[in-house]
Amino acid sequence: MEFKDYYDILGIKPDADAKAVKAAYRRLARKYHPDVSKEPNAERQFKDVAEAYEVLGEATKRAEYDQLRQYGHKGQAFTPPPGWNSTATGANFSDGDFSEFFSSLFGNRIQQTPGGGRRPRTHFDGEAQMFAQRGQDVEIELPLLLEDMLKDTPKTIEFTLADNSGRGPGQTKTLKIKIPKGAVDGERIRLKRQGGTGSGNAPAGDVYLRVKLVPHPLFDVSGHDLTITLPVAPWEAALGATVKVPTLDGRISLSIAPAAQTGQRLRVKGKGLPGKHGHGDLYVQLKVVMPKQVDAASKQLWQELAAKSAFDPRSGFEQ
Repeated sequence: MEFKDYYDILGIKPDADAKAVKAAYRRLARKYHPDVSKEPNAERQFKDVAEAYEVLGEATKRAEYDQLRQYGHKGQAFTPPPGWNSTATGANFSDGDFSEFFSSLFGNRIQQTPGGGRRPRTHFDGEAQMFAQRGQDVEIELPLLLEDMLKDTPKTIEFTLADNSGRGPGQTKTLKIKIPKGAVDGERIRLKRQGGTGSGNAPAGDVYLRVKLVPHPLFDVSGHDLTITLPVAPWEAALGATVKVPTLDGRISLSIAPAAQTGQRLRVKGKGLPGKHGHGDLYVQLKVVMPKQVDAASKQLWQELAAKSAFDPRSGFEQ
């Protein structure tokens, strides 16, 4: 088993804070998403990035992983040290979603059959005088871009069903599906009778898709609503302005009233994610940003403004 350096996978240093870990995951998850990436081995790299964030994005797993790094190095064979017993909770998806390295450290909550599906149920079929076994259930994480939620284009998924005889690699199955309108992050979608074939007269198993929204570099998600942080110049905030704001389906013009404040939220109705009873909203949160460099002429103007203005930003601050 090969040691995996999750910090290297995300391109961050071991002392990176939680915000930096999340930012790296947002950037790389979108870069390697199989639907948009032109990178070689994008699907494998996407899974590696997701696995790295599963560990480094959760405090308990990260602390345990940091302890283990002293025993392993990138690309080298690795065996957990004697007595290793993780207290971190495992992932919710089939073993196929995570590497052998991850599974050896953190395990998995769901009891699986060899192919990753849930253990089938068995009952006695009196008419056929044999044991009939319901087909294998399969649970799959379905990563989706926010833009995917606006489209009616079918998604293609592929998975492998276990060979219960143990004599072969199993059957690969391909399905085309439409994401139900109004689906949200973490929702579990059942595809009835699309799992493994039952034996005897027992029915086929089911496929369960768990929606996983890929983090967007601009938008945060809350249910069907989106939030974007919009940088504005001090003069735009003071005087008011009309600015361009990105949405999932193009840019729009947004009016900012004079005397706008950092943290102020402007609602754009219907520009969120689709729901069962209409679209959610987009909330534009303003952030006043100062120029990084100030030349002599600009400095003089700021000094004149300071001298002429009666504004005290700390009035009542200490009361």
